[in-house]
Amino acid sequence: MNPLPAAFAQGWLMTAGLIVAIGAQNALVLRQGLARAHVGPVVLLCTLSDWLLIALGVFGLGAWIQSSPLALELFRFGGAAFLLLYGVRAGLRACRTPADTMVAGVGAGSLPATLGTTLALTYLNPHVYLDTVVLLGSVGAQQPGAARSAFALGAGLASLMWFATLGYGAAAASRLLQRPAAWRAIDAGVAAVMFAVALQLLVNPL
Repeated sequence: MNPLPAAFAQGWLMTAGLIVAIGAQNALVLRQGLARAHVGPVVLLCTLSDWLLIALGVFGLGAWIQSSPLALELFRFGGAAFLLLYGVRAGLRACRTPADTMVAGVGAGSLPATLGTTLALTYLNPHVYLDTVVLLGSVGAQQPGAARSAFALGAGLASLMWFATLGYGAAAASRLLQRPAAWRAIDAGVAAVMFAVALQLLVNPL
């Protein structure tokens, strides 16, 4: 029996199960989609970053991170600090007057600033490494021969499908969210996600 289709399906299913949870990175993609601002570049950057981390995990980096207490602590506290900062910014947007909130939602920052935030939320979030590099990597690294590449390809396809669906699906629905109060609710939700993930990182060792 050919092991490649089974490895491909396992990689796809594992990634689909891990990536759907609304975390810091997904919250950013969702907000950019709803704002219809820089959706393509953000989706592309998130997807390429996932592909890179999946490949690193499947082909060896995951085991090193898991065995290094110092690396885990650096990811933990550095990621928590950034998430708290981003959560405060989202909370401040949610507390603005309705007119100000609508302007913030439409403008959504310049492309370089948005991509910089996307990179930070991706690479400063320890959960990205734990899920993508350590967990997926440990399972993918156990695949024999070419099945390892098939696993990575399946995981990469799931990542591409998710980010494209999240970003462009939100963009398609953004016309329904013209009321300023909706943007305030979105930013409040984003802030809550950031604070929750940061608190989890600070309370629970990796």
